[in-house]
Amino acid sequence: MNKSTGQIMTEITIPTKDNKHFQAYVAMPEALPAPTIIVIQEIFGVNQEMRDKCDALAAQGYIAVCPDLFWRLEPGIQLTDKTEKEWQQAFDLFNRFDVDMGIEDLRATHHTFKGHAQSTGKVGCVGYCLGGKLAYLLAARGHVDASVGYYGVGLDELLGEAGDIDHPLMLHIAEEDKFTPKDAQEKIINGVKDFSNIAAYSYPNVDHAFARGQGEHYDEAAATLANQRTMDFLNNNLKMAEAA
Repeated sequence: MNKSTGQIMTEITIPTKDNKHFQAYVAMPEALPAPTIIVIQEIFGVNQEMRDKCDALAAQGYIAVCPDLFWRLEPGIQLTDKTEKEWQQAFDLFNRFDVDMGIEDLRATHHTFKGHAQSTGKVGCVGYCLGGKLAYLLAARGHVDASVGYYGVGLDELLGEAGDIDHPLMLHIAEEDKFTPKDAQEKIINGVKDFSNIAAYSYPNVDHAFARGQGEHYDEAAATLANQRTMDFLNNNLKMAEAA
């Protein structure tokens, strides 16, 4: 329990289609029932940064759940971006990660919370880095009610799935992203511009992970703007849509 806000923070076990299970961090808001937001991890696992993001969303009136997507490789990963050793471990996990199985685990998370007793049934997602890529794919394959991707990697190679996205999607693109070159950014923006349910925003003079709190490339102005756009988008599509 977070005594200052009344939020409840815990873990939940999520079953999979292949009769296994994995853990997810959950932060519950004071007022229930509430919409759910799946927070999709970076390459560092369900670390303090991801838990903080869940807690912040719970404070805004959402059930926020961050599933452990590396559990099939090594459960319970909690890395930071502060040491070379942790970076090496994070990239090793990223390179071995099965994206399609990750989407299946996210779909299992979606299924669990769509029918959760304390949920309104509305489920969105917000992902960062690797999670930004997965948020895009979940929008295409999982039919969540609203999706947000921050500096998703490799989206230029996935534009063929844009036509399968049947709910609103918002993308945040860092113009100086060292993992997404300018030509790839242009391809992404041009590839989604004709879809009325997809909005892409570019942020000048910021690098990858500009919204990672305490991160090397954190940019307060860009993060504040992106986060406000995200909250307005989620509120419009998850809360106001439910009220309507």
